[in-house]
Amino acid sequence: MKATTPPRPARKDKYLTLIQQFPLRPLRSARDLDEAVAMIDSLLDKPLDADERDYLSVLSDLVDRYESEHEQIKPQSDSVMLRHLIEAKGVRQVEVGRDCRISESTISEVLAGSRKLNRLQVAKLAKYFHVAPTVFALDT
Repeated sequence: MKATTPPRPARKDKYLTLIQQFPLRPLRSARDLDEAVAMIDSLLDKPLDADERDYLSVLSDLVDRYESEHEQIKPQSDSVMLRHLIEAKGVRQVEVGRDCRISESTISEVLAGSRKLNRLQVAKLAKYFHVAPTVFALDT
């Protein structure tokens, strides 16, 4: 005797509807990426049910994979990166210097682009901003 599974309750499967609108396939071009991002944007504009969250998760992974392979982020100078981190954290350079035990003049010189960070300063700043040390150029 063969066991059968009970039929699923009759409901519209939003996941399949979304796949029909934008199939989940590897992204191969900038156009594919743009269309995927547009689909993601349309989903993020509203509350999502479980089917929509599942679809969004898989589509986001496809976008991430494409961007990892095709979108190279250019390395930034220590001054640009430090300025960004200070602004993102909402602190002043005097606070960074005090908390990291780096002189305020050193922070100012790095921000002005006239000084590079050494390894010890990079380690302190990475810990302070909760980032990997590799975000700094370390080209001393």
